[in-house]
Amino acid sequence: MSKLTKKQKIIQEKLDPEKTYSVDEAIDIIQSVKSEKFDETIDISVKLGVDSNKSDQNVRGAVTLPNSLGKDVTVAVFADGDDASKAESAGAEFVGMDDLAEKFQKEEISVDVVISTNAAMKVVGKLGQVLGPKGLMPNPKTGTVSDDVVTAIKNVKAGQVRFRTDKNGIIHGSIGKVSFENEKIKTNASALLEELRKLKPASAKGVYIGNIAISSTMGPGIKINPGELA
Repeated sequence: MSKLTKKQKIIQEKLDPEKTYSVDEAIDIIQSVKSEKFDETIDISVKLGVDSNKSDQNVRGAVTLPNSLGKDVTVAVFADGDDASKAESAGAEFVGMDDLAEKFQKEEISVDVVISTNAAMKVVGKLGQVLGPKGLMPNPKTGTVSDDVVTAIKNVKAGQVRFRTDKNGIIHGSIGKVSFENEKIKTNASALLEELRKLKPASAKGVYIGNIAISSTMGPGIKINPGELA
C-alpha cells in the first residue's frame, strides 16, 4: 500500500465524504491543503432538479460576480467599424473579423472569452467546430452576442461566470480564489445561486437546487449546506 502524502493525510483527517459542511468549514479545509506554488481557483458545482434530456430544461446563462474572480480575462471580439474601435478601447486583446477567424482556425491565439456583435455572427458561425469544443462559442443567453461590445467586455473582465447544465444536470462555475476572504467567496456563490433560481425552467418539478459542493483546483470536493447561500 502506497504511503499517503502530507496533503492526503490532512484531507483524510479533516474531511468526511458523507458529511455536509458549512461554507466556512469547507473553506477552512480547502485552506489547509492549499498549494504554496499558486493561488488556486475555487469552483462550485450545483446539482439542479432538471431533466437535461429535455431542451426546455437546459439551464444556461451568465452572472457578473460582486467580488470578481481574481484573475485576468483574455477577450477576443468579432466586430468591425466603430464597434471594433470601441472593443479595442474597452480592453479587448484581439479584435477583428475574417482575420481573427483565421487566427482561431490556425490556433494562433488562446483566449478565455469570445464576444461577437450580431452582424459578425456570420463569420463566427463558421467557427463552430473550433470554438464549440472549447466552450467559447458566443451566445446571446450568456451576453457574449451583443451590439453593446463595451458592456459585454466590461462584464467578462469584471468576473462574469458563464454556465450551463451538463448531461447530469449539474452546473459548474468559478467563485473566486483561495486567497479571497470567506465572505467574498460566499457572496459570489450566493450571486450565482440567485441567478440559477431566476432561470428555473417552468417545467422543472420537485426540488430545484440540490446538492452543492465546492473545491479548489488541486483539492477535494466538499459538500456544503445550501441553506447558507439562500
